[in-house]
Amino acid sequence: MNDIPAIFGTLVFNDEAMRKYMSEEVYKALRKTTEDGRHLDSSIADAVAKSMMTWAMERGATHFTHWFQPLTGITAEKHDAFIEPAPGGRVLLEFSGKELIKGEPDASSFPSGGLRATFEARGYTAWDPNSYAFIKDGTLCIPTAFCSYGGEALDKKTPLLRSMEAINRQGMRILKLFGSDATRIITTAGPEQEYFLLDRNVFNQRKDLILTGRTLFGARPPKGQELDDHYFGTIKPRVAAYMKELDEELWKLGIYAKTEHNETAPAQHELAPVYQQTNVATDHNQLTMEIMKKLAGKHDLVCLLHEKPFAGVNGSGKHNNWSIATNTGVNLLDPGQTPQDNAQFLLFLCAVIKAVDDYQDLLRISVASAANDHRLGANEAPPAVISMFLGDELSAILDSLEKGTAYDATEKSILKVGVHTLPRFPRDNTDRNRTSPFAFTGNKFEFRMLGSTASIADANVMINTTVAESLRIFADELETAEDFHGTLNAIIRRTIQKHKRIIFNGNGYDEAWMREADRRGLKNLRTTPDCVPCLLDEKNINLFAAHRVFTVTELHSRYEIMLNNYCKILQIEAMTMSEMARRDILPAVSAYVSDLAECINRKKTALGMRSAYEEKTAHRLASLCDTISETVDNLDTALIREKTIAGVAAQSVYSRDTIAVLMQELRAAVDEAETLMPGELWPYPSYTDLIYSVKD
Repeated sequence: MNDIPAIFGTLVFNDEAMRKYMSEEVYKALRKTTEDGRHLDSSIADAVAKSMMTWAMERGATHFTHWFQPLTGITAEKHDAFIEPAPGGRVLLEFSGKELIKGEPDASSFPSGGLRATFEARGYTAWDPNSYAFIKDGTLCIPTAFCSYGGEALDKKTPLLRSMEAINRQGMRILKLFGSDATRIITTAGPEQEYFLLDRNVFNQRKDLILTGRTLFGARPPKGQELDDHYFGTIKPRVAAYMKELDEELWKLGIYAKTEHNETAPAQHELAPVYQQTNVATDHNQLTMEIMKKLAGKHDLVCLLHEKPFAGVNGSGKHNNWSIATNTGVNLLDPGQTPQDNAQFLLFLCAVIKAVDDYQDLLRISVASAANDHRLGANEAPPAVISMFLGDELSAILDSLEKGTAYDATEKSILKVGVHTLPRFPRDNTDRNRTSPFAFTGNKFEFRMLGSTASIADANVMINTTVAESLRIFADELETAEDFHGTLNAIIRRTIQKHKRIIFNGNGYDEAWMREADRRGLKNLRTTPDCVPCLLDEKNINLFAAHRVFTVTELHSRYEIMLNNYCKILQIEAMTMSEMARRDILPAVSAYVSDLAECINRKKTALGMRSAYEEKTAHRLASLCDTISETVDNLDTALIREKTIAGVAAQSVYSRDTIAVLMQELRAAVDEAETLMPGELWPYPSYTDLIYSVKD
């Protein structure tokens, strides 16, 4: 593929397509709608719909769908054909403005956390005109929000759009005080997506991968990522072919797929896009994950997006690069050449610092899941304790502002590598801290805690809303200040003094930091059952109500869904382990012990010899067989017991403290048995078979 500009966005009803297929009057009216953040004028809805249908049908589309993001974490769609009955048994091709603006999918079978009863089926989808429509698999997909009959948000996009409005409202109050000519603030995101690729034939032999997306059993291979030789290594031809086609498919959908490389663990890779407006970036990341998995099959591969598909090696995350900008193109987190003199930047920076410190629990909740609990705190994933990395220069500037001393601004040092033919270049003001949950990286923050399967909507809702709250507090004070500059300086200094505890530029994996974080009073919410109940804390309820992002009932629904999902995932994994152990692993181990016993008897009878190796192995495997059988019985009993526990919070704690512990015990016994068994007799492909399944 040589002509990338020619294919880029060809399946997107973008600005170029709108200009071509709409009248100038309709086009201008639609653009004003999107730029001003207003509802689509019903007077032009039919014209917009007709032009969209014409464009889509010329590209082979026969159906349309309202494409939305329910609380399942994936996308949903219901397809309708562009047909209406006509006299004489014929059909007309139609797509009305009403069909474009609103859909009515059945809402009863989607997670609602008690918002909807099963018999209350009606739900609505509403077009998000800020996200372009696109064609996927011959269907015109219209990005929409999804709500219940009573208006409660049943999706991830609606709260995201609300949070974007919240930060726009409060941010514009600040910009007006600085005399900005901007009329709107937007937030941007660029999610770096990590994933694993396995050979499909090997994958299909692992029941745990098929049912849960991760390996529930598996002894560590002789070679994992110890040598760091996979990171940025030469990409295998088969993987490169997949990446090439993935880029092309994403480019057709207007997704700015930019960077691709091998990640740390064998079989692990990463794709990073250029940042976009947050709601569009969210749509595009959902599409990217879907296409990654679908396209892998064409190459006889399987794409694993689970946060921790293999124990003992790097897990997969999704680094959310977040920033805030104006509609005039100004990045409000760009410090400029002299950040110590950039009061506007320092105020917005302080807003983020205050937000992260005040609402550590909400940031942790935004990345909470059973899968991500396995990943946080190891193998390049940040710990569960929230902290911020600012780098030496910004930290020194804030320190001088707090103390009221002059900052000694020195020129950037020149990086010298000792080879005369290589260019010398300025050293960046900040390093990159891979262990920091929330790191400043030049003109944006990289929130590194997200799991690879997560919708970035959750994290960005929390960031947007909490920063909006900081900006509201600042604006309330500044708008009534008699001495603007004096008050501004006081706010910045006060914020640094009160919230500097959240700033940490060191090694997040160091046990000394865990002790120091505890001394500072930072929260350590290790697991999903630890953090999710904080969602209903009074301060958080008040925050979301004040900025109209979540109602109380919507927060309760998210609380129920997150904990219920946590329990269900552990239940599925536990039942899968039980089935694998009973049907495949125990019979295989028992049969091999019998073979060893026969071998021992034959040696003793025929040769009069003691079989030390066989006896030792048989005794250990027989003991492990008993341990596995007993632990499976205990696990099955625990699963039955869990159903009798009242309340999702109590169930989640029981799942974590009892079921997950039994799963770990079962895995330990099975993994040891695997190391003692002949490879050809073990019922499942090993870790070596899996992570090295894609050959050169």
